[in-house]
Amino acid sequence: MSNTLTRPGRRIILSSVSSDSHTWNLVFLQLLLEENGHEVINLGACVPDDLLVESVRRFPSDAVVISSVNGHGFLDGERMIRALRTDPDTRDVPAVIGGKLGIDGAGDHQRAARLVEAGFDAVFTDATDPSALVSHLAALPAPAARLARTGRP
Repeated sequence: MSNTLTRPGRRIILSSVSSDSHTWNLVFLQLLLEENGHEVINLGACVPDDLLVESVRRFPSDAVVISSVNGHGFLDGERMIRALRTDPDTRDVPAVIGGKLGIDGAGDHQRAARLVEAGFDAVFTDATDPSALVSHLAALPAPAARLARTGRP
């Protein structure tokens, strides 16, 4: 059963990294998040860093979820989170990344640690059960925190 009855949904911006043209992962995640009561703004594939930052400014959100399946999640994600954390309007928005972080699969723990160090709140490798993302988002502050932070719904 979905948690919509027990927890208020969050507004989530969903995106891929700039080099990732895959969309099936974004469709899966959007459906999973919506099933769990969240409002999802899906930016789609190949999203440039500046478009992500502008979208987070334009649509105040409770979290940003980045997905990558092309193996460049680490390289693109590290640059993307630095752009998000540098902007005064987006620096405090919780952000997570998941999927295939590198092309060889080895070293994911080191990549994950570096992505957290760069500014992500959580990193989920391609071996992580999707329920971990759902649990992480459910533990975030309620949408009222977004309203207090931004003054906008």
